[in-house]
This record gives sequence, structure tokens and C-alpha cells, in this order.
Amino acid sequence: MRLNSEDRAVLEHIARDGGQIVDRAVAWCATNSGSRHLAGLERQRQILLDAASRLPAAPIDVPLSPSREVAADGRETEFAHPPSLAVVVRPEAPVQVVLTGHYDTVYPETSPFQVVRTRPDGALHGPGIADMKGGISVMLAALEAFERSPDAANVGYRVLLSPDEEIGSIASGPVLADFARRGHVGLTYEPALADGALASARKGSGNFHIVIHGRAAHAGRDFAAGRNAVIGAARVAEKLHGLNGQRDGVTVNVSRIDGGAPLNMVPDVAVVRFNVRFPEAQAAAWFEAEVARIVGEIGDDLHAHLHGMITRGAKPFNAAQQRLFGAVKDVGALLGQDIAWKPSGGVCEGNNLFASGLPNVDTLGVRGGDIHSEAEHAFPESFVERAQLSALILMKLASGEIDARAIRSAMEAH
Repeated sequence: MRLNSEDRAVLEHIARDGGQIVDRAVAWCATNSGSRHLAGLERQRQILLDAASRLPAAPIDVPLSPSREVAADGRETEFAHPPSLAVVVRPEAPVQVVLTGHYDTVYPETSPFQVVRTRPDGALHGPGIADMKGGISVMLAALEAFERSPDAANVGYRVLLSPDEEIGSIASGPVLADFARRGHVGLTYEPALADGALASARKGSGNFHIVIHGRAAHAGRDFAAGRNAVIGAARVAEKLHGLNGQRDGVTVNVSRIDGGAPLNMVPDVAVVRFNVRFPEAQAAAWFEAEVARIVGEIGDDLHAHLHGMITRGAKPFNAAQQRLFGAVKDVGALLGQDIAWKPSGGVCEGNNLFASGLPNVDTLGVRGGDIHSEAEHAFPESFVERAQLSALILMKLASGEIDARAIRSAMEAH
């Protein structure tokens, strides 16, 4: 693998546009697009429709079905989502690449964290600058530059930008699966680690809710007739927490209990909310069996109902992934970037793509850190670095120096 003059021309174009790649991400961060802020998500989607219009095919909306949620009173409700945004370019080309990202953030409409500022060390500090408005800007810059390559016709690609990654990709999951089945390799734009390292193996994840129904009663006149759902929830939470340490790599985080009543009333509803992380499918099956046991043993004339699911399967670092990561490392070396990788307990759309058979690298976004907190930041110099990395990956896929079909075949053989 080597750099030729055509490659260098594309890379130089990205370097010249570096300021604009940063500036538009900073501007996007001024639009709050928390996962549940529908008006903000719609504004962000419109902004991205305009930005993606520079690609060879017009962006289109992909409608998403509402997702089901459990309210604090235990009732199921529907939550609507704005569409995902898709761009499909050269679907007939011999090599097909799937590029994904999300335009939602973890910061609600009422968050005080709303704008990007520059820290004394030069890092950009703001909501979504790393996760992942910076990543989307990098993705689009790489694609725009790649279209200048004389071999671009050899690669077709599908871009998908979704509004619900930060809440589990429940609505966009089927679309991710469909796109994954149509590609040879996938590129996703979650932030890299601060040193530029990629996430290799990833755990799987699921979000669950156990609704506990008891019996309301007057706490003074008829206490014995009541069945306290909050006490039931506390017992369930303790048993769930007790699963930690029983199976290697499995962690259960009880994050919230909803419920309660006036002090003179025995509460009749409570909801226990928790997340699980697991390293492989057998561990997930063990966890599901344990949760079913806990629900079935509720007792005390209480009734428990399980809601939720495993939303992302584990993503092991198998032979296909190793081959793809090795190719990315070789591309990085051409740019003077030392690409390394390490396992992560986090999850993302890369898990979804892998579950549908698509080998992928899912941390091709900017270098930064402290995501999901008000210390979130990104390093401005990494925007050009990562855009050049992605553009060169695409060029080497187009030239055949990275054999996308062989990587996908290795996945299928596994």
C-alpha cells in the first residue's frame, strides 16, 4: 500500500478545508439535539440535509416507527422519533461501504451546556463536539473529498444518520440492519479515544424495566391490606445488583427506581430500571434467565412484569475485524498516524452493524474525551487527521489495496 499523487491531491484538499470542517461542527453544536428534544432534532436534521446535499445523491428521509417506553406509573407509552437521514451513492458499484452516525446527543433541552468554547489548552469544549457532531463533519468531509478520486466510481456507499443512538437505537435498529446487509465494510464515527486509539471488541448492552404492582391501602387504617410495590422494587434491585460478579464480564447497573405515594398510603406501583453489559451471547442468555427467575420470585402478592430488551449484541474482535483493523492501521501509517486499538465496554451502532454481519470500525470520529458529561471536548487538529484517514481508507477500498470482499467473506466464514 502506498500514497500516489491522486491520493495526495485529495488529502491536500482536506487540509485546505480543515477550518471549515471544524467550524461547521461548532455551529451544529449550538442546536440542542438531545434524544428527546424533538424540535431540536428536527432543526438538526434540516441542517444536515443541507450539508449532505453536497454529495452526489440527494439525501432522503427514512421514517422510523415509534418506540415503546415505560412511564413512571408503569404504563407503556409511545415515543415518536424524527426520521433518519440517508444518502445512497452508486449502489451498483463493486465495493459497498456503510457509513453511520447519529445526530442526537445526551444533553436535554434544559441543559446549561449549550455552546462550544475553547479551553486554555486549545481543545473545543461543548455539547456533541466529539459525540458526534464532530464525527459527522469528519464523515461528510471525507466523502466530499473522496469524490475527487479518479477511482471513486469503484465504491458505492450508504450513509445513515439517526436520531436515537443515545437511547439505544431502538427505532433505527432495523434500518441499520438493512443497511448492514448491503455492505462489505462499515465505518462509524463515534469519537476515538484521546490518543487516537480505536475500540476493538465491544460488550453488548440491553436496557430493561421491571414494573411491580402491589395493592394500595391506607397506611393507618388498613396497612395490613396493602402490598408495598416500593419494597418489592428494593428487593428486586438488590437481587439484580447481586448478579454482579457471578459471571465474568457481566455488569448490571440498577440506575433508577420510580415509585412512591403519599406518606399515609401504601404505594402500589414501582419501576426498577437497569442496564446490562455482557461480553458474548452465552453471557447474555445467562443474564436473561437470571432476570426471568428474579421476576418470577417476586412473592408477597406482588406482580412483576419485565419490559425492555438487549438492544445491541456483543462485538468480538474476530478474524474479519482484525483484518479490517490491520488495513486501517496500514492506511494510518501512510499518513504518519500510529493507529492502535483496545477493547471497550461501551456500545454503539457498530454493534448493530456487526450483529447483521458487517465488519466495521466504529471510532473513526475526532479525538476527544469526557463524552456524556459537561466536560466533553475534542481536539481541533484531529478533524483533518480523521477526515484524511477516512478518505484514504475509501481510496484504498476503491483501488483494491484493501480487499473489502475478502474482509466480508472472512466475517461470513466466522
